[in-house]
Amino acid sequence: MSGAKHWLAPDWPVPANIRAATTLRSGGVSSSIYTSLNPAMHVGDEAERVKQNRQIINDMLDLPSEPFWLDQVHGNRAVQAQIHQHLLQADASFTSEAGVVCAVMTADCLPLLVCTNDGIHVAAIHAGWRGLLAGVIGNTLSAMQTTSSLKSDFLVWLGPAIGPDCFEVGAEVREAFLDKSAKFETAFKAQTNGQWLADIYQLARIDLSMIGIDKVFGGDFCTVTEHERFYSYRRDKETGRMATLIWRI
Repeated sequence: MSGAKHWLAPDWPVPANIRAATTLRSGGVSSSIYTSLNPAMHVGDEAERVKQNRQIINDMLDLPSEPFWLDQVHGNRAVQAQIHQHLLQADASFTSEAGVVCAVMTADCLPLLVCTNDGIHVAAIHAGWRGLLAGVIGNTLSAMQTTSSLKSDFLVWLGPAIGPDCFEVGAEVREAFLDKSAKFETAFKAQTNGQWLADIYQLARIDLSMIGIDKVFGGDFCTVTEHERFYSYRRDKETGRMATLIWRI
């Protein structure tokens, strides 16, 4: 792969046939609030520039096919990724076919990448707090499940998301998670204004632990404070998106 300064390579012990990346906001052709490598068509950027950015991403990552883009809705649906089919309404995709690229777009929400120890099954998940609460991780892993892929066989990487010092939520969000499990309490920190700071990485780790997955990597970014590298919806409101992708060769 070339153009390394415009993407992050996950640091996780996956099989040699697994490829994965998160694009940064640099290296593209979009301007103004979308500067510069925005691959999202739905945020108001010029369509032609988005197409050019997608081609740049394809080239710099040496993708085997066009990414399987989703129409993300902060839900919990996971679909099977297929070449030449795009914009299914879902928040995760998975595949066991070589050359199929699973992808999600984020700008504060948490992107998760999943693969199995045998290098056969991969998935990309878009998880804001609503998706986490609705069980998008568990739904995706259940959809991927085969007789040869037990929960202990999964590896997960947590990509760039809003950091624990920037994600302020209302009491109703905390209560909704605590209604699901008291274990989520450690992911919230009280504020003097009656709000709570939520750690989206910790929410995901707790959810994964309850599912039975402990091989979890990443989770040390902050899209809000790392302005030069990442888009952030909470920081800028109108902005582009990063793409987080995974595929097997």
